[in-house]
Amino acid sequence: MSVEEKKLEGAAAPFYNPVGDECEVFEAAFEHTLPLLLKGPTGCGKTRFVSHMAARLNRPLYTIACHDDLSAADLVGRFLLKGGETVWVDGPLTRAVRQGAICYLDEVVEARKDVTVVLHPLSDDRRILPLEKTGEEIEAAPGFMLIASYNPGYQNILKTLKPSTRQRFLSIDFDFPSEPREIDIVTRESGLDASRATSLVRLANKLRALKGQDLEEGVSTRLVIYCATLIHAGMSVERAILAAMIEPLTDDADVKRGLLDIVTAIYG
Repeated sequence: MSVEEKKLEGAAAPFYNPVGDECEVFEAAFEHTLPLLLKGPTGCGKTRFVSHMAARLNRPLYTIACHDDLSAADLVGRFLLKGGETVWVDGPLTRAVRQGAICYLDEVVEARKDVTVVLHPLSDDRRILPLEKTGEEIEAAPGFMLIASYNPGYQNILKTLKPSTRQRFLSIDFDFPSEPREIDIVTRESGLDASRATSLVRLANKLRALKGQDLEEGVSTRLVIYCATLIHAGMSVERAILAAMIEPLTDDADVKRGLLDIVTAIYG
């Protein structure tokens, strides 16, 4: 089963630098058992935010990386052969519902369409998960919270959330941090000094300005941290930028040359 699953409970909260009141909105959603949808570009901190809040609220967390082949059965479970017997094995969503955990579906629009059908009865006042194969109807245990995320800037007509699904969730809109905040994040996460982190963040912002022109996506904060980590470890600035901030963005040779010209203008 191609499901990435992670559990987090009782650990120190991963570092997260709030941009606004998103932590308060999350806590209110948790307190009132409301589902939450996070919208924003790749690598802007959505997954880190969920991990931070799960640890802060001391709840177990199941993180599921959605993809084209992810089906409802991958989430709820299926019958499997074990020791010559056919037994039911819960999927990560079912375990989260039974346990009262937080279940985070990262990039939910990438999953198959039958996944959203499973989510509907969990994302309204019923808070139930029907298991057709076993005949069970599981009521979500106290503490269960459903969270999903997607990138609205990278969707097409075939991959988008229906209004009937979006309107079942509270929503928080994420974007890349402001320059001073991003410098602080990059410095803290990578160990690189603030002066060199500042140059990297300014380069990232210039590359992000090309989104929709030469690039489908801008440079994520995650990639800036990767680049800063390589530089802090002793790699040359030029090589680190190429590996972490140019190559991941495009395979087009002409576009790469154009991006490298921007790098030269800043570091030359």
